[in-house]
Amino acid sequence: MITIKAIIMAGGKGTRLRPLTCSLPKPMVPILNKPVMEYTVELLKKHNIKDIAVTMAYLPEIITDYFGDGTKWGVGLKYYLEDIPLGTGGSVRNAEEFINEAFLVISGDALTDLNIKEALEYHRAKASKVTLILKNEPVPIEYGVVITNEEGRIVRFLEKPSWGEVFSNTVNTGIYIIEPEVMEYYQRGDNFDFSKDLFPKLLQDGVAMYGYVTKDYWCDIGDLSSYKETQFDMLEGKVKLNIQGNEVKQGVWLDEGAKLGENTIVNPPVYIGKNTVINGGKIGPYTIVADNCNVYRDTVIKKSVLWRNVIVGNGSHITGSVICNGVFIKNRVNIFENSSVGEDSTLYDGVMVRPDIKIWPNKKIDVNTVVNKNLIWGSKASKTVFGYRDISGHVNIDITPEFAMGLGSSFASINKEGTIIVSDDNTKASLLIKNSIATGIISSGGQAVELTDSVLAINRFAVKYHQAAGGIHVRADSGDENKVYIEFTDKNGASIGRNKEREMENILNRGEFERCNANRIKEKISVTNFSSLFIKHGLSLVKNKDSIKRSSYKIAIASDSPQQLILTKSFLNELGCSVIYDSSLQIKGLNHHLNYLSKEVKLGNVEFGVIINENGEEMILVDEKGREIKEEKLKLLTTLIQIKVEDNGKIVLPYIAPNIFEKIAQSYNVDIIRTKSNPSSIMHEMLNDWDKDYEFPLQYILNYNAIWSLGLIIDLLVSTNSKLSYLVEEIPEYYYLKDAVPCDWTDKGRVIKDLIEENKNRSIEMYEGVKIMDDRGWTIVLPDHERPLVNIYTEGLSQEYANELSVFFSNKVKDLLKSEK
Repeated sequence: MITIKAIIMAGGKGTRLRPLTCSLPKPMVPILNKPVMEYTVELLKKHNIKDIAVTMAYLPEIITDYFGDGTKWGVGLKYYLEDIPLGTGGSVRNAEEFINEAFLVISGDALTDLNIKEALEYHRAKASKVTLILKNEPVPIEYGVVITNEEGRIVRFLEKPSWGEVFSNTVNTGIYIIEPEVMEYYQRGDNFDFSKDLFPKLLQDGVAMYGYVTKDYWCDIGDLSSYKETQFDMLEGKVKLNIQGNEVKQGVWLDEGAKLGENTIVNPPVYIGKNTVINGGKIGPYTIVADNCNVYRDTVIKKSVLWRNVIVGNGSHITGSVICNGVFIKNRVNIFENSSVGEDSTLYDGVMVRPDIKIWPNKKIDVNTVVNKNLIWGSKASKTVFGYRDISGHVNIDITPEFAMGLGSSFASINKEGTIIVSDDNTKASLLIKNSIATGIISSGGQAVELTDSVLAINRFAVKYHQAAGGIHVRADSGDENKVYIEFTDKNGASIGRNKEREMENILNRGEFERCNANRIKEKISVTNFSSLFIKHGLSLVKNKDSIKRSSYKIAIASDSPQQLILTKSFLNELGCSVIYDSSLQIKGLNHHLNYLSKEVKLGNVEFGVIINENGEEMILVDEKGREIKEEKLKLLTTLIQIKVEDNGKIVLPYIAPNIFEKIAQSYNVDIIRTKSNPSSIMHEMLNDWDKDYEFPLQYILNYNAIWSLGLIIDLLVSTNSKLSYLVEEIPEYYYLKDAVPCDWTDKGRVIKDLIEENKNRSIEMYEGVKIMDDRGWTIVLPDHERPLVNIYTEGLSQEYANELSVFFSNKVKDLLKSEK
């Protein structure tokens, strides 16, 4: 017999589930017509766990009114209310007098059929102080990942890792068995989290913590998609929990008083609640219609969840959506995929609700209205909108003006009404989106300062110059005028990190934008000709301008961006250089640019050539011998330049960069700092401890400001009477390869976990992806952030070794993908 207490954590607001949770705490959201927490209570009772505490915070009276003292379910419930937020651990510590023996912690807003008896036996057999119930999850990046050794002992925690940190696909379910003494690490009233605070402390102190990997069903009902899928899983019999009502035929459940009228077609699986009447039409598959609903003729409902007291008129269609209590859907209404309608709303005849729309409670939608944005305002509803470093999409399809306004509002909201620099590249598409972003900033009380005809490097400088809270730059794709890229910077001009991106995504997904009163609205400020300040400041960094002017330096330039060409030419002319370029090549692409530059340098017409990309950050150099200098070779060159120009500087490198950098740094006695490979991490490390208001560190300029960097390179070459090729030839030989293997998103975590398991007896690192070392060199296998790929980076002691390692691990990943999941 199980002898253990249980604590149900029921404090969740369910913000990502809104509008479902506007007037309900998350544990009370119905799953197949019952609150999700009721299934948890029934599971505990099934395992003879009757002494139960419930921790609450949001709308607690709804929980207590429904469950009372638990007598109806044959259990005893005690309630503990958080007056202030205490975190997951703090809320449990708040039930101090209850936790005088081993206890189970379980979520009131997730669904599971866990065999608690087996988990408890495992806990006791291991003499564990804390046992975490774990589950293999194909896409683990939205969960806390837990890494265990062969004995099941926990060795590492990763909270919501990026793909580069996915070393396992075993995730924390939020179900724990805990011995009471470990709670003494904190006092009652302390705010602390189990996974972020307590467990890492226990791990550091060597306290025995184990992970029990269950094959039982578990699903965190975190968003609308998982909310629906959980119920569909129940209808399919994937969950060993009771469904109310009678299964009148396979896959069709009817509760007491439910009626199916003539000409009603039911496609299982389907659940129909008490006293609900279906008066013709098609219901299912994968459809739940709760109690006291009326559905009229010629209506089609599939893959949807209708709560109680919903009325659906004639000829309406509902697909893949959630309809809350008391909604009145009149005739010929169409509600498309992934939408949700809040309680007591009315949708009049002919209304169309586009996909991915959230309508908050008590809304009245007029006849024939097309609802194409949240709450009749708002933005694109998407769980994750950021890519590797920006937001991209096609104008008026992926990136609408309404969505752009939401971006501006959300960015202003997290920057507390500060000044935001907004800029564009002077194309029609980017101008439209920039103006919409500025409107969103202003509507949330922020100050929008507009730059025209700009590039990202100028935006970064403007943020520092104006001491702004951040910046937003919009540019169009040179190969597709309808596609735009939107990049966000912080107060230092660096790309914002993942935490800020998540804050914005949460605001966008909830549709909860800050709105200001009229007296807080600030007029947009337009700054013209800021590029002249940018050029002036870049020139101030060059020490030998007189020598450059006397040298009659000549350079060939190219870019897909007309703004970039004009800006670069102006800067170089001011510096005293002659510039040649072929404007007819502007939109012909990289190969045409390279051929043009190679021809000019080989003819001796110029000292060297340069291609600058559209955002003004990256470049490719072509030396006087016609050799391309790009990617790692360019980084090595700029590192060499930094060492020659700057005393005692630090060198920040992405983790995936080749070790040859260390060899160069050691010869000059310079420190190397490795960090994550995304631009935000690199920039923030470069700017760490940097306190000069309008300046940037040298390495930052050399890597993220191509025009200023060009000036510094010319300055060094002229002052030393050298040529670009001489610097290139100082770079030692190295053997570095990149490859990529197509990999479905759901396989990424498994592949990394299997690679770690297969190579556990070798020297490996798990900082970003998995790095595997041997006598021939090393390989990093790193899931791609934006695409269904696994990237493979290899450095060998020779070209042959690099090839061998790259081919071996590429094939290994392919073999793992073919193996049984």
